[in-house]
Amino acid sequence: MKQNKEIIIGLTGGSGCGKTTVANILKKFNSYIIDADIIAHKVIQKEQKAYYEIIENFGKNILTEKKDIDRRVLGKIVFEDNKKLKLLNDITHKYILQEIKDEIEFAKNKKCFKYIIIDAPLLIESNLHKIVDKVWLMYSEKEDRINRLLKRDNISKEMIIKRIESQTPFENLKQFADFIIYNKNDINLEKVILYELNKEFK
Repeated sequence: MKQNKEIIIGLTGGSGCGKTTVANILKKFNSYIIDADIIAHKVIQKEQKAYYEIIENFGKNILTEKKDIDRRVLGKIVFEDNKKLKLLNDITHKYILQEIKDEIEFAKNKKCFKYIIIDAPLLIESNLHKIVDKVWLMYSEKEDRINRLLKRDNISKEMIIKRIESQTPFENLKQFADFIIYNKNDINLEKVILYELNKEFK
């Protein structure tokens, strides 16, 4: 049967829940991956519009010697103050959203992908869930998340806990989910994903 329309899946969940692992598995099933974190890094680079807005609101102390935004310094500021985190999100989200929409059109124009995956930690908060066909939500226990982030990111456990606690609780997100992936260390994620794809989109 001919594929008439790409299926857009919004993949979300808190830091350390395993979104990147799931996105990498989905690549095996003819998926185009849009990584919102990569786009978020792009829109704050020099000469980008968000770059100047961030400096205007957070000051030049967040810059490196090469005048790049030091994401670690900026992260420390916003994860300790929810108002500043909201301000940063308000600045960047409009640019991230436009980049994501552009990538969706790019993937559709290729006419060779079955799924378009938007890997976005703030999928719900930024209303991106309104432009997808299905929302997949990742869940992991807090300790598992902390341990994964300790291995992945070169930051302290204290900063990781602050980051996790600054994010929207799972209980608030699950009402938007069409499918929840409970990511435990012994789970076969590929088997879970394949089962859902076959069940939902066969």
